[in-house]
Amino acid sequence: MAGHMGARKVTALNLEVVEVDTAKNVVLLKGAVPGAKGGILLIEKAS
Repeated sequence: MAGHMGARKVTALNLEVVEVDTAKNVVLLKGAVPGAKGGILLIEKAS
């Protein structure tokens, strides 16, 4: 079946920032993050 997959935004709540390594440019999160490996992740502060 033809279709368009993966073109929508998904919000994941209750993620915890465990560690930030500025030398390696890495943010470690605790929790399930939707999406494929190597995908782009936008992190925003909850309002």
